[in-house]
Amino acid sequence: MNYSSQVTGIRQKQKSSRRSGKRALKTTVWDPAEYLSSPAAVAAYLEAAFEDGDPALIATALGDVARAQGMTQLASQAGVTREALYKALSPAGDPRLSTLVGVMKALGIKIRPIAA
Repeated sequence: MNYSSQVTGIRQKQKSSRRSGKRALKTTVWDPAEYLSSPAAVAAYLEAAFEDGDPALIATALGDVARAQGMTQLASQAGVTREALYKALSPAGDPRLSTLVGVMKALGIKIRPIAA
């Protein structure tokens, strides 16, 4: 399916929703970094990500926390470049264990193994 046919399909759906009386849902961008201002909020957010167990979610959650704390300062404290930290903590990133430990240490968060 090419771009032109995708746009045509979207326009047809928009027209049909207007005819059926449905209104388009207005959404706003939600940035979790805006809500990670306290150590307790950071800990709860990361705990939830680790409980899920998805490595991409954990990396993304750490990236959100890093943005909330200041990526440049955190990268310096973790011993990596800002660019490397952005890449490692992106949804497609796969941070090395040393990066993960460095970021967690810089955030003041400890990792504790708990029996499942």
